[in-house]
Amino acid sequence: MEIQKPWLRHYPKEIPHEITIEEKPLYDYLQQAAAEFPTNTAIHFLGKTLSYTELYDQSLKLANYLQSLGLQKDDRVSIMLPNCPQAVIAYYGVLLAGGIVVQTNPLYMERELEYQLKDSQSTFIVTLDLLYPRVSKMKALTNLKHIIITGIKDYLPFPKNLLYPFVQKKQKKLVVKIEHQGDTHLFKKIIELSEPIVDLPESNPAEDIALLQYTGGTTGFPKGAMLTHKNIIANTKMCSSWMYKSRRGKESMLGIVPLFHVYGMTTLLNLSVMQGYKMILLPKFDATETLKTIQKLKPTLFPGAPTIYIALLNHPDIKKYDLSSIDCCISGSAPLPLDVQERFEEVTGGLLIEGYGLTEASPVTHANFFWDKRKAGSIGVPWPNTDSAILSYESGGIAEVNELGEIIVRGPQVMKGYWNKKEETEATLKDDWLLTGDVGYMDEEGYFYIVDRKKDVIIAGGFNVYPREIEEVLYEHEKVQEVVVAGVPDPYRGETVKAYIVLKNNENATPEEFNEYARKHLATYKVPHIYEFREELPKTAVGKILRRVLIEEEHAKYKNA
Repeated sequence: MEIQKPWLRHYPKEIPHEITIEEKPLYDYLQQAAAEFPTNTAIHFLGKTLSYTELYDQSLKLANYLQSLGLQKDDRVSIMLPNCPQAVIAYYGVLLAGGIVVQTNPLYMERELEYQLKDSQSTFIVTLDLLYPRVSKMKALTNLKHIIITGIKDYLPFPKNLLYPFVQKKQKKLVVKIEHQGDTHLFKKIIELSEPIVDLPESNPAEDIALLQYTGGTTGFPKGAMLTHKNIIANTKMCSSWMYKSRRGKESMLGIVPLFHVYGMTTLLNLSVMQGYKMILLPKFDATETLKTIQKLKPTLFPGAPTIYIALLNHPDIKKYDLSSIDCCISGSAPLPLDVQERFEEVTGGLLIEGYGLTEASPVTHANFFWDKRKAGSIGVPWPNTDSAILSYESGGIAEVNELGEIIVRGPQVMKGYWNKKEETEATLKDDWLLTGDVGYMDEEGYFYIVDRKKDVIIAGGFNVYPREIEEVLYEHEKVQEVVVAGVPDPYRGETVKAYIVLKNNENATPEEFNEYARKHLATYKVPHIYEFREELPKTAVGKILRRVLIEEEHAKYKNA
């Protein structure tokens, strides 16, 4: 399928149309950074720092230990951690040992964790001591053989490391006492006892899977997108070429976007290591702490999501902070309102652009330029080595300029397929093209615009939320007769989750009752924010619930509010 590429004429001379993608394993970039920038700070975490030499050394130690426990090439290892040094060490440690990383959201409840561990057949997990009670139950339910435990305090500087347990008790969080024995292993002991010697497995970067990144795709339960070493290297190099004014070994990256999210994995973790940048990691987003961190540590790069930028702009004391160190920000995970972009650039003096992508593409495929032609409301143009087009709903071929259709992409960052899901893979990958499910158009200059999103998927606060998964949980409630979940407009989160419920005859319930129930079974960001009880739900003649009708009602109410 031949396509026109009008966007290429807008590329500045500094950005090549095609970049060279090395055929080597992803961890080679950590080796290279340690050799080129041995004393540079790789990670800054709440006052504690690790150099690139230390990061590489500790990653090797973990890799050695994993191999000593019997980890074989392509074995899956779940990493269930917030942004902290251990998350970075575990990521590269698993890759150095020959394993496949399975990024796991620390907010997952037991049901979600069990599903992912079973589907990925993970035999190892690296997680927090606070999550041990939840994770330990998985031993009897999944293929899990070894649990590696760490704590936030393990990488805090003195005296924060001594005070942390007391803070935890004061906040009434469970302080778990765990021993380094049997199938339970302490991360801190591993780094103390292991040697930085690894038997590197044979590598085929174009075929070897580096990461199983779970996504719902366009429908249903989460699926593991198989991202190869080459996929991830390609997308990271594209990102680097797009930011051509950034200085190798000199920049510092504010690390708020989660590393377990594919967007943070590429634009924060892998880009930093590939370019020898400093990662300033924060374990969770807090607007005040973020503003303090920017003023004190002066990061120059700041990948984020619209909700993060909105929260900072709405902070009552934002004018008290010096944010002038910020040079470049790429916003991802959800549409970026133009007003937010303009206000943030005015406050910081830096540049904020919108990017577009999806998990299946490692994830970025399009973005506006930083220092060159930008278009308001557009997701920009395809990245180097990346083709994109609009598939016409009418003709089935390539759409005309400004004609609506499905956005399709192809390039070296596109996944190998879905883990153990042949039919879903064949439905999503067609003749090397990735069908995004997003409705949009391309203008005469080659800039792309999104009009609608993947069917049914809710993007709340930058996270993909899949209605069917929530519906399955709510349907198990004894009072529910029918339920449908939809994304409704929200000025802060972009969208928020709403559940429409028809109760069984003679039953009564409150939103609070369902909220308490949902929180026991779902990660916080998936829990509906709004519950509406109805006598009946709109349906087709064959009884299919019309989710779209409900969404249209909500948009009409929001527009007229």
